[in-house]
Amino acid sequence: MKVTPILCYNLAMVIDFHTHIFPPWIKNDRSKYAGSDHTLASMYSSPKAKMATADEVVASMDQDGVDISVVLNIGWSSNELYTATNDYIMESITCYPKRLIGFCTVPLQSPDTAIAEIERCVKGGIKGIGEIRPDPQRTDLINGEAIRSVIELIIKHKLVLLTHTSEPVGHIYPGKGKITPDVIYPLITAFPELKLVCAHWGGGLPFYALMPEVKGALANVFFDTAASPFLYNPQIYRQVSEILGADKILFGTDYPLMPQRRVIKEIKSLNLPGETEEMILAGNAQRLLGIDNGTER
Repeated sequence: MKVTPILCYNLAMVIDFHTHIFPPWIKNDRSKYAGSDHTLASMYSSPKAKMATADEVVASMDQDGVDISVVLNIGWSSNELYTATNDYIMESITCYPKRLIGFCTVPLQSPDTAIAEIERCVKGGIKGIGEIRPDPQRTDLINGEAIRSVIELIIKHKLVLLTHTSEPVGHIYPGKGKITPDVIYPLITAFPELKLVCAHWGGGLPFYALMPEVKGALANVFFDTAASPFLYNPQIYRQVSEILGADKILFGTDYPLMPQRRVIKEIKSLNLPGETEEMILAGNAQRLLGIDNGTER
């Protein structure tokens, strides 16, 4: 198994790279907003679909032993809510500066508006853009030129882009979407300097790294483990570590979809080499986000 040495990492730290928060006014009246947004309706219209506020994710972190969480927005299909929800994320990271790292969303289908929103959010302390959902956001990732100006600005500000990805086979679930490995790969090759996180194990993209040219193209690409117990056998951790390297895996839960402790327990049950477990639970995120012992460098 490939193991990359960890340097200057707080090995006791746990960083959840994939959580979602919503303002209380959306959580408490979701049906009102789901009527005008396809993404929200497809994933959260059911009262059984869990939503969380910033206070609730921090409470979960305290209970489950998570030091830092990346709090993501969603890929709104309309332009009406992204500004207000970005504001809530920026307010949340101000309230919890040592616990939460904010990613904001932008309307990819409107590049000029997206650029202005990125500049605004950078001033508000965000460290990335995501979770984008290119299909409901009506954005063609295959034609990278359509969003070149947006991606170049993300690179300029040294932000991380986190995108939803899904499997081209297997069961259907709310929000699965159609951003499969063949759809995301042209974006990767078009912008090799982009720091990209493909959620949910990249829809299986790491397995294509058995092809030398694909492995080379994934130099700046990472894969989070969000919702992994719903998608893959736990052996995926070993398989991806062997194929691509443990330094490419980011612990993520998709909280509040599932308790953070559930994914932590699964990882610890595998008896992975110590260096591998440490990289997955924190080290890789520290390196990607520029965090040293809980403090941004």
